[in-house]
Amino acid sequence: MDATRGLALFGIIAVHALVMATDDGTVTLTYLVLGGRSAALFAVLAGVSFAFMTGRARVRPGPGLATTAAMLATRAGVLLLLSLALSWTDPSIATLILPYYAVAFLLAIPLVALPTGVLAPLAVALCVGVPVLSHLVRPFLPAPDLAHPSLADLVTDPLGVLSGLGLTGAYPAVVWVAYLAVGLTVGRLRLSSRRTAAALLAGGAAAALAATGVSMWLLGPGGGYAAIAAAGPPEVLRTAPTVPDAVTAYPSGVAPTTTWWWLATVAPHSATPLDVVQTTGSALAVLGAVLLLAGITARGASTVLGHLLRPLAAAGSMTLTLYVGSILFMNSPLDDFGPLEGYLWQVGAALVIGVAWRRAVGRGPLESLVSAPAHAVRDRLRHGHHRGGGTGAR
Repeated sequence: MDATRGLALFGIIAVHALVMATDDGTVTLTYLVLGGRSAALFAVLAGVSFAFMTGRARVRPGPGLATTAAMLATRAGVLLLLSLALSWTDPSIATLILPYYAVAFLLAIPLVALPTGVLAPLAVALCVGVPVLSHLVRPFLPAPDLAHPSLADLVTDPLGVLSGLGLTGAYPAVVWVAYLAVGLTVGRLRLSSRRTAAALLAGGAAAALAATGVSMWLLGPGGGYAAIAAAGPPEVLRTAPTVPDAVTAYPSGVAPTTTWWWLATVAPHSATPLDVVQTTGSALAVLGAVLLLAGITARGASTVLGHLLRPLAAAGSMTLTLYVGSILFMNSPLDDFGPLEGYLWQVGAALVIGVAWRRAVGRGPLESLVSAPAHAVRDRLRHGHHRGGGTGAR
């Protein structure tokens, strides 16, 4: 799990550090491959962590559910405060995903009370249905402010901040709850099983390829590109030399609502049904592949894989710390490198810091900052339930 998280970290740093498009607006291969998918992998893995924190089982109504909800809400609250403290950073360099994650975590808390038989189909429904509902609602909402929200904004314009974080911003929380629901479902599976890992790899890849194929047919032979070009918005065609390039590069968290044909794209960060299915499938395929690699026991191969996966897992065990470190680095005078050079320096530094910190200390500093208050709330409530005669059992 930590190694997969490390891959997600390096993918999202690549999206920030490397060039998204050439000077004429042609989308780069790096952005086509990693844009949207890395962040979705983070979100799916966050859902898996939800499952781990709740014993990989349904949390039944009662004192146990109240304690779990308070613990998860505290984690989300601390994460939100941390993200608001970084509001001074430049969104044109790197759009902070943390405040959106924090709101998505809050929205996902009720999911832990659902049995897996209900949660799994609900996760599928969220992947497909929420983007459609968002398309219907967003025309009636204010235009998004893609600047990073601050604590002052939360006080002076709470509805605007919640609208941006929830529906219209770069990582709309109502859409990203779908990734958390999928991850929560996956986290309840027997992940040590090679059969489970193979199913995640095959099923995820099939879903991603199917969504991509449907999108290509709808936009090409189906006439979607022509309809989008006719409906606009007008500035879309000025961003790139071709309509496909413009459609791929234009979305900033959500697709425009000028025509329903926008829902046929799988463009990174377009938050359409096909985009969510494709990126969810990619995330499951990557997780399945890493689980299979980690399960190889053949002498020689396991040694080589261990040397490769352990540093990756060390970095993945403190992704919050390293992600914030990357944001601070890219917003500082220290980042005077070219895109590729700067990216490689960040990856190298993350691997070295991850290995050294894990050996010397263990949990990352920001990970401890987020988890300590949550654990304190959980322990206090459990103690109170026991004193009051409640069992707190799940």
